[in-house]
Amino acid sequence: MTNNNIKSVFIALAIAPALAFAQADMPPTNDLPNPYITQSGYFKMPAGRNWGSSSTVDIDLDGESVWVAERCGGNINACVQSPDTNLVMLFDKDGNMVRSFGAGYITWPHGIHVDSEGNVWIADGRDNQGGDNPPDNAYGHQVHKFSPTGVHLMALGNKGGGRDDEYFYTPNDVHVAADGSIFVGEGHSSAEGTPNRVLKFDADGNFLFSFGEWGEEPGNFRQPHSLAMDSKGRLFVADRGNNRIQIFDQEGNLLDVWHQFSRLSGIYIDKNDVLYGADSESGSVNPDHGAWLRGIRVGSAITGEVEFLIEDPQPDCRGTCTAEGVVADAHGNIFGAEVGPVGGIKRYVRPIK
Repeated sequence: MTNNNIKSVFIALAIAPALAFAQADMPPTNDLPNPYITQSGYFKMPAGRNWGSSSTVDIDLDGESVWVAERCGGNINACVQSPDTNLVMLFDKDGNMVRSFGAGYITWPHGIHVDSEGNVWIADGRDNQGGDNPPDNAYGHQVHKFSPTGVHLMALGNKGGGRDDEYFYTPNDVHVAADGSIFVGEGHSSAEGTPNRVLKFDADGNFLFSFGEWGEEPGNFRQPHSLAMDSKGRLFVADRGNNRIQIFDQEGNLLDVWHQFSRLSGIYIDKNDVLYGADSESGSVNPDHGAWLRGIRVGSAITGEVEFLIEDPQPDCRGTCTAEGVVADAHGNIFGAEVGPVGGIKRYVRPIK
């Protein structure tokens, strides 16, 4: 265990043991209103192209246009089989595609972030070959930075991936802080012994440190599946395998542990510190999470209060039938990115009274 791991666990045990463990047994936050109307088919794909799986959706700097990275009409191997397909797409506020790019760089887009300059970052969670010893022509298991027009600006990690010091192995998400620091959540498996940590890089892509490892204790992870930051610069990690959010400062010190937003696959915090959390696995997909309902929960990143729940309309679906990735535009409209079996993006609109 590194010094940062030890520090995070020590602080966790010192400041929040009762909160962390008591909330694990808290009753589900299911009895909440849903003031949103669901809209399907809002985004228009080009003729002849169907939606594949996606967990990647974010808002452009204009506050209205939507960025999506989609898995080339399928899921696991579709982009490897279609290396000429542009899979990073920008849609305008009316759902029309503006541009697309990214062909040949990414095998399985899993996380997305638009930074303060409008650059688009993608976490690629698989590789084109498979196995722990990829050949020279392998790619994947990297984090890529593109300009808003699709120019490739940076790649973090080795092509084809790696473990431990040779990062990454199944990176889930990426988030760029206000000062340009880059945070990557690594570890798509919740199995014991697999890589599960958050890595920090400077604005030029130089590795600084990592924190956390596989585990259930505060400060450790089982699938750090999605990242977000609030207005205070606190890093929120959707620790999916542990059914919780963990909140850190930017030095990796644990500040708090929340369970009330459920088992999150996706997390987004807007400029007003409204927290949007997408639970795509509770219920029929992950029955171990008790009676928690699958869906999108909306609340406060400051107080932790959960205010609304958009329930999955297919609670018995054996798949990710509701959003895995989530974001909201400047008007409060929510966009949920679905892995499937349907795939694509749903829009959730709150009527003006």
